[in-house]
Amino acid sequence: MGMALVPLLADRGDEVFITSRKKREGTDSVHYIQGDAHQMEFLMQLLKTRYDAVVDFMVYQTMEFAQRLEMFLSSTDQYVFISSARVYAESREPIREDSPRLLDVCRDGEYLAQEEYALYKAKEEDMIRNAGSQNWTIIRPYITYNVNRLQLGVLEKENWLYRALHERTIVFQQGIADRMTTLTYGRDVAKVMVHLIGNPSALGETVHITSPDSMKWDDVLSVYLNVLEEKTGRRPEVHYLSDPQKLSTVMGNVYQVKYDRMSDRIFDNRKAAALINEEIGYTRPEDGLRACLEGLLDHMEMGRIDWASQGYMDRITGEMAAMEEISGSRERMRYLLYRFAPGIALAMRRIRRR
Repeated sequence: MGMALVPLLADRGDEVFITSRKKREGTDSVHYIQGDAHQMEFLMQLLKTRYDAVVDFMVYQTMEFAQRLEMFLSSTDQYVFISSARVYAESREPIREDSPRLLDVCRDGEYLAQEEYALYKAKEEDMIRNAGSQNWTIIRPYITYNVNRLQLGVLEKENWLYRALHERTIVFQQGIADRMTTLTYGRDVAKVMVHLIGNPSALGETVHITSPDSMKWDDVLSVYLNVLEEKTGRRPEVHYLSDPQKLSTVMGNVYQVKYDRMSDRIFDNRKAAALINEEIGYTRPEDGLRACLEGLLDHMEMGRIDWASQGYMDRITGEMAAMEEISGSRERMRYLLYRFAPGIALAMRRIRRR
């Protein structure tokens, strides 16, 4: 979203300042400020300048956010907080901004005791609403995609596409495959955000930005498989896991599966349209996913591979990665441990967390 948002803001004549831990070259209207926005001293120095709007893509634990909120609200005319549509509880109706949130209706005490993404985003939303000012806008995107981020359930491309390109079986959870999801092209989200930034009608409002089109995860997978077959001449094999929690235990996203991906996610996005008073031509997910995967395959960029989950997937499928694929003895050990002794690997991980 952020990558698409910057040029759109610049194109409409805004002067844009972006924090970056790396040194980057800007343009006449786009300026990079080197530093870590998680560091309070850097943030305090940065916010000595007053901005028309601050768009906050950072992820904070609740204590971190409580320490920073007043500073954000007092340094800008509009603080745009990027929350998440994962805050919503399961809903039989299309989800609206006033639909129940997990934080408010969930009765799972073990889950509520966690500092989990959907929970701390909801808690931080409450902090904003209770801060005593209205110069904020809360945005709840759902699953967004672009050429470098193509999800399959909870699997990033480094989990599923890497396997397909190395002629190993894609492992996917059956319970997720049957669910409806809403995937939105990152640039489409950014186009709506541009209309909300600097928009007085957006102040004090919470809005999700999602495509009007939904599809089953299994249909998302079919788009990926079709493109891969066309591009490589080989259709990847798929193994469906009957128990969706087995893999998520290894990957550490049990609650994301349980309280989000195992639910149908269909959204009513009329509020965003009303706030910006303009029709947004959302990209059909079938078209956008296809175009992004084709673009990625033409100019491949792969991020860090999680060799623990790769090892566990290979255990499920009876396959084996070549050791030459894995950089470093520690990563090779993780792969082998989860490939041949996942019970021991998980026990060791629990011990380290205590």
